[in-house]
Order: sequence, then C-alpha cells, then structure tokens
Amino acid sequence: MDWQSLVADIDTMFGWIPSWFVGLSLVVGAVLLALVAYRVARWLLKRAFGTRLPILSVFIDRTAGPAQMALCLAAVALVLPLAPLDDAIRTPLTRLFVVAFIALIGWISIRIVDMSAARYLQNFRVVTENFIARKHVTQVRVFKRVTDTIIVVITVSTALMTFDSVRQYGVSLFASAGAAGIIVGLAARPLLSNLIAGLQIAITQPIRIEDAVIIENEWGWVEDIASTYVVIRLWDWRRMVVPLSYFIEKPFQNWTRDTASLIGVIALHVDYRADVARIRQWLEEVVKESRLWDGEVVNLQVVDADARTIELRALVSARNAPQSWDLRCEIREKLVAFIRDEMPEALPRERAILIPSGDDDADYLRRPAPPETMRARPDN
Repeated sequence: MDWQSLVADIDTMFGWIPSWFVGLSLVVGAVLLALVAYRVARWLLKRAFGTRLPILSVFIDRTAGPAQMALCLAAVALVLPLAPLDDAIRTPLTRLFVVAFIALIGWISIRIVDMSAARYLQNFRVVTENFIARKHVTQVRVFKRVTDTIIVVITVSTALMTFDSVRQYGVSLFASAGAAGIIVGLAARPLLSNLIAGLQIAITQPIRIEDAVIIENEWGWVEDIASTYVVIRLWDWRRMVVPLSYFIEKPFQNWTRDTASLIGVIALHVDYRADVARIRQWLEEVVKESRLWDGEVVNLQVVDADARTIELRALVSARNAPQSWDLRCEIREKLVAFIRDEMPEALPRERAILIPSGDDDADYLRRPAPPETMRARPDN
C-alpha cells in the first residue's frame, strides 16, 4: 500500500469531519503518543540500568527536554504527509516544523556544552585557598556562557532566515550600510563589548569565582560570572550586578588575586604615658593564641602623634579576608579591654591649664613653675 492510497482511505473514513480538523488531530495525537512513548522508555531504562549505571540516569534527566522534542518532531514528520490538510494549513505547519528542528539543534548544542562543562568541573572543588580550581571554574563558566550566547544568536538568526520577509529585510538592512546600520551597531556595542570583556576575563583572569573584591566602596565576593555581567555577593548578603566591561575599563581591588592571605590593620589612640613596649609584648602573646592568626605577621608601631594622643597601629595577618576581619575585631576588643583594665593611664584624656581669676593669661603663662614642680637639673 503506497502513501497516496493510505491518504485516500483516511479521507474516505473521516469524510464527514472537516479535513483540517482531522489533520490537526493526527498531528496532536502523534505528539501525545511520542510523549507517552518517551515516558515509558525513560521508566524502563531507569528501572533496568538506573542503579547499576548512575551516570545513565543523570544523562537521561539532563537530556529530557531535547529528547522529548526530538521524538515529537519525528512523530510530526511521519504523520504530516498523511494528514489531509490544505496548503494554507500545511505550509505554516511545515515552516513551524523547520523552525522547531533548528531550535532543537540549538538546544542540543547548548545542552552538550553544559554537560561537558559540568563533567569537567567535577574534578575541582571551589574554596578560597584553591586557586587552580577557581581558575578553571572561572574559565569554564565564562566560555560556557559565551558559547551559549553564540549558539542562541546563531539559532535565532537561522530560524528567522527561513521567513522570506525577514530575510529580505535583513539583507536590505545590512546592504544599505546607512543610518540603520549605524543605529544597529551602536545598539549592539554594549553586548559585544561585554562579550569581548568576558573572553578577556576568562583568559587574563583579573577576577575569579569566589575572589574577594572591593568595587564602588563595597566589599564582597565574586558569586557568578555571566556572559555580560558579574554578580558580587556583598558582605551583608546583598547582590551587586556589574557589567563585565567594568573589570576591564576601571580599577578595583582584588584581595585574593594571587594569595588569600591578608594583613589587617588595627588603629588605636592612646595617651603619651602609654607603655608601648608592654602593649607590643601583650599583643604578640594574644595574637599567637588566636586560631584566626596564620602565624606570619604581628607588629605594633607608633605611626602618628598629635597634641593629645599618639596613634598605635597593629598589623596582624590571616588566611583570608573574612578571617582577617574577625581577627581585627577580636584583637581590637581585647586591646581596648587590656588598656582599660591593666593600663588606665594610657587612656586618652584632655589637659587644661586653670588660670586663677583676675590674672592676665599671658602674664600667668610666663610665670616660672612653682619650686616643688621644678625638676632639678644636673650641674654641667
């Protein structure tokens, strides 16, 4: 039995029903049958090999969408020639089938890229100290996002080129090379600049996933690098979204570029009577007892002096930025408590000269100090 006779039999059997309804019913029925067949096949495969081959189960789950779409398109391709449809309905359905097939190819390509990237990244565990892992994760994620974007653009462009009106418009638009071309170029510049910046970041890596950075006076970690933007997870759980081109065109601070260790600064103002040597010895003992110290740097210096106080600066190092912050807070708290309890004379205070009533200020200040307050000078 050939196709023509089969189509004639179907037309004779359902002659009392409109042909377009019969054709669409066949197409819809084929799609539903394909979905049912996929569910059954998926259940059988998981039941037979799911426990022995876990990777097969993961593969089936990740390819569920493209697989169902492929079966549906295959079913439509088989039924569409048999459906008693007029050209007015068959032509749009055929064109829709072609567009869906192009979308399926793009979808499969994106899924292949995603699965390949996930399979490659299984060997790396992202932690702050693991620079090699963060390097590979950053490169793979950026390249994956850029590749996905390129695949989507190519897929959409190919699908649009199947329509004559759009193809002619596109050809005339690019052939004109006039004002429309300039407008399109200016509109696409941010997207292209961010895509190119993403490639530069993937290669040169000024930032990586989980890098600690300071941007626009905000401190946080690089949470995600997309195809056109970067998500910064700030210290208070807010999210800052920054264009990729920002990290190529503007300066920023990266606290974990080559190493995660940082030196924290603790500044404190004390009175001139403070015993700096004693404070330095106490600081070294306390820092060595802290679990946050990395055993590298601990120091205390007098860095400034004004009319009232002297400024002490303590330097302590830690393994990463969060531990450096916690260590600074811990040492600052203990340092204030030590000076308050053990060295109260080091607390800052105001000094004033009380001039008796009726005395002239200038005359009083020129008077010699009382004999009991004068210090004896050794003879030359």
